[in-house]
Amino acid sequence: MWRMPRIKILLLLVIFSCICSSINATVSYDDKAIIINGRRRILMSGSIHYPRSTPEMWPDLIKKAKDGGLDVIQTYVFWNGHEPSPGKYNFEGRYDLVKFIKYIQEAGLYVHLRIGPYVCAEWNFGGFPVWLKYVPGISFRTDNGPFKIAMQGFTTKIVNMMKSAELFEPQGGPIIMSQIENEYGPVEWDIGAPGKAYSKWAAKMADGLKTGVPWIMCKQEDAPDPMIDTCNGFYCEKFTPNRPYKPKMFTELWTGWFTEFGGPIPTRPVEDIAYSVARFIQNNGSFVNYYMYHGGTNFGRTAGGLFITTSYDYDAPIDEYGLLNEPKWGHLRDLHTTIKLVEPALVSAYPTVIYPGKNQEIHVFQPKTGSCAAFLSNYDPHFSAKLMFRNVQYNLPPWSISILHDCKNEVFNTAKVKASSTQKKMTVVETFKWESYNEEAPTSDSGDGDTLSMEGLYEQLNVTRDASDYLWYLADINEHFLKNGQFPTLTVMSAGHALHVFINNQLSGTVWGSLKNPKLTFSQKVKLRAGVNKISLLSVSVGLSNVGTHYETYNVGVLGPITLKGLNEGTQDLMKHKWSYKVGLRGESLSLHTLDGSSSVEWLQGSLVAQKQPLTWYKTTFNAPEGNEPLALDMNSMGKGQIFLNGEGLGRHWPGNKAHGNCNKCSYTGIYNENKCNQYCGDPSQRWYHVPRSWLRPTGNFLVIFEEWGGNPDWITLVKRTT
Repeated sequence: MWRMPRIKILLLLVIFSCICSSINATVSYDDKAIIINGRRRILMSGSIHYPRSTPEMWPDLIKKAKDGGLDVIQTYVFWNGHEPSPGKYNFEGRYDLVKFIKYIQEAGLYVHLRIGPYVCAEWNFGGFPVWLKYVPGISFRTDNGPFKIAMQGFTTKIVNMMKSAELFEPQGGPIIMSQIENEYGPVEWDIGAPGKAYSKWAAKMADGLKTGVPWIMCKQEDAPDPMIDTCNGFYCEKFTPNRPYKPKMFTELWTGWFTEFGGPIPTRPVEDIAYSVARFIQNNGSFVNYYMYHGGTNFGRTAGGLFITTSYDYDAPIDEYGLLNEPKWGHLRDLHTTIKLVEPALVSAYPTVIYPGKNQEIHVFQPKTGSCAAFLSNYDPHFSAKLMFRNVQYNLPPWSISILHDCKNEVFNTAKVKASSTQKKMTVVETFKWESYNEEAPTSDSGDGDTLSMEGLYEQLNVTRDASDYLWYLADINEHFLKNGQFPTLTVMSAGHALHVFINNQLSGTVWGSLKNPKLTFSQKVKLRAGVNKISLLSVSVGLSNVGTHYETYNVGVLGPITLKGLNEGTQDLMKHKWSYKVGLRGESLSLHTLDGSSSVEWLQGSLVAQKQPLTWYKTTFNAPEGNEPLALDMNSMGKGQIFLNGEGLGRHWPGNKAHGNCNKCSYTGIYNENKCNQYCGDPSQRWYHVPRSWLRPTGNFLVIFEEWGGNPDWITLVKRTT
């Protein structure tokens, strides 16, 4: 038998190894597109955040995304959900990231993994765990040693987890892109040199993790190589990457906007979304991601950014409940089908631009061989246009783009919606019988054992560490400072977000802020009695800040001044008093939201059930309704508080905070912004609260409501959502 010399065998092994490495490196890019397995792709993507839905919902959401013509699912990675305390990790239930990605892989779609680990996302504390704020010497998102150590540690853990599960594309997995940091450009601009040093470090750190797929930095104009800088916004057609060899990518095309308590519900017409996509693609764009494609629900206390509603519906193509939002889903599906039809021309040629008239453009993609594609654009927001192209006349509505296959046949126009519209309907399936328990305001001498006494006023988060939305500020005042026959004016200034003032266990008033102005002031006359008076201030947070330069330094809670005006000795400065603090509610410490914990107190029943009384807990049990339609609670009769089902937090409710703002008639034409197409002014910002079917048992479901303001629970109903 012939034998090959040993040196030749070694040489061939080296060559074979190099070939295998080259084969494995299957994701790359050029200025035209992301290249997968040697093929340039025009990729349509959609954001679905795994913690904002349930694992039982994931397969259906992913299937609807695929049926809607998407190639990619994009998600953030939520650090505070995965590492709630240092070194203790959670990758179960709604936080089972590997399972979520494997579902996407099984559906035949790709994944864009935005590790961050800063996410913004209207998520509590921007996705950072609160314990991170208290690491000695730390400063967020800058050239700071303690922060970089923690950030690199978590990023590395996620990358290694993905590698272990073989989820990166070169391993045969679906992850084709990763993201480090998030919308850092504006922060870097504010910070200056330390910000630039940090972004360079982050890019080098990420690249060193050797994922085998490209990394992006969104809204980061100076993203260092090999990071790809990308665009977020309502429109991105004018965006160009910072290097000529990078693809033009739209990582967040906002399909609507988030809703804030006290604000109307924003919507965005699908005609304008399709127009934004087509305009980006005709200008050499190759990747578009809808933020959000399914928004979902901010369960528990995960909503952040201050005053963000429990619903994160975002007017997305798939609504909060997992149902199709028509005609948005169908019209975009038709757009995606058209883009796939003309994709060979888009990835093979650069556009030639013709300007036939004012507010008119024609972009022609004409490869040397193969099909031709043309985009005919009418940018006028008021008037239709007749465009002549290759001896054929095309009629374009205002603010629209037509896509021609083979540069001849109009396949799609962004303003001509052919998909059917649907109406959303809520049908009552269950009413409830309630029991109630009233929580009294504590005092400085309550003797609970968990009351802290300290001189001066302390910042809320520093005391609670976000273990609760609630912190009591407690003090005693003596009546001999009063003028005879007069009520003094109590003034309390707070950094936010809501405040209930109790004098001798009686509610004296409530004030709250807003997203634009979270700070608040309570100032009104109060009734004091002879002897010692108990002042109990309940400070309430409504999510933690998620954005801003060094937002970890922002304050929450009662920081003063606090004064009593109208006393014999003039105005008294109560900041000099001794204050006591109690974290959370008594009902929280007793776990009244759980079946076992609820047995520790006596509940009122029947005609004794409290109504329109502040600080009241309500409980009931019910059986799961038949069918598989999505469910929700109609909370229209309630004020503000939290909802729990079988021990799980459904979220914060605040229907008492009515929507105010501008709800003018909406037109799809003209530049869109988040205030253009608002709805439901004068109504609750959120009336219905999603109840996941998978959280229900066949019988004996335990529902608990904590009500801060005082509402009428008799009008709460369980409804099914249909279209």
